[in-house]
Amino acid sequence: MHGEIKKSRKKENFPAKLEIKRILRYSLSIAKRKEKKEKNMYLKRLELQGFKSFADKSVLEFKPGITSVIGPNGSGKSNISDSIRWVLGEQSMKSLRSSKSEDIIFAGTQARKSLGFAEVSIVIDNTDGSLPIEYSEVTVTRKIYRSGETGYYINKVPCRLKDVLELFMDTGIGKDGYSIIGQGKIDEILSNKSEDRRHIFEEAAGIVKYRTRKAESEKKLEQTKLNLLRINDILSEIESSIEPLKLQAEKARRFLELREELKTIEIGVFSVNIESFREKIKKVGDDLLILQEQKEQEDEKMTKIRRNERKAS
Repeated sequence: MHGEIKKSRKKENFPAKLEIKRILRYSLSIAKRKEKKEKNMYLKRLELQGFKSFADKSVLEFKPGITSVIGPNGSGKSNISDSIRWVLGEQSMKSLRSSKSEDIIFAGTQARKSLGFAEVSIVIDNTDGSLPIEYSEVTVTRKIYRSGETGYYINKVPCRLKDVLELFMDTGIGKDGYSIIGQGKIDEILSNKSEDRRHIFEEAAGIVKYRTRKAESEKKLEQTKLNLLRINDILSEIESSIEPLKLQAEKARRFLELREELKTIEIGVFSVNIESFREKIKKVGDDLLILQEQKEQEDEKMTKIRRNERKAS
């Protein structure tokens, strides 16, 4: 029984040992790469204002090598790593040890009023060109107001969260990268399933960017498929209404033809009527002239009769 327990423990520790070996191998590969390069990308400066306990603008300068932050409990040491994680695009307030976004803004003390915004900037030395940007020094800034309005900036130029995440992909510096490891993170990595640990090794292998692009492409393809389905539905609806539309179009065409024929006939009738009316008018005019001549003759006769009567009297 005791031997069976020992065997099961060995089986349980085997995946953890395998992960530790992989981490050590990757660490050795990084060390070899560092020996080949004289200069490497590193965090050069950290600027904080209004972030948690940093009410005043604070500037932390870092030199190549190891920098240790020492202080008593509650002095704000963890706020430094939280600020780095936040400026790199962290969206989970739980990871920043807060409940809501307003909690990361300096809340004030008895002797000092609270601030209305929080701003963090990291300055990274990029002389070796590790970041895909044509600057030897890259400044990434994130700013948030109590109203909830937030903004991201790369070298003081407004940008999107997506731009910041893509900038640090495959460098290990992202919010989910292996460069920021908090308390208990190693135990969490080793205790999780292999599928959950895969992200860290993919980040180290430099394939996260391609996986992200693949996921975005698949998402676009899925959206395109949905659009095609919708288009097919619309086409089927249109095809079902083609025959009725054809009949309506034929009726409309026949109506237009008949209307043109009616118009031509009406114009012909009007022309005939006009000619007939002209002839009648001419005839009436001629009759009127004849009547006028007869009237003049009768008037002359009456005049002669009156003259004769006057002479006889």
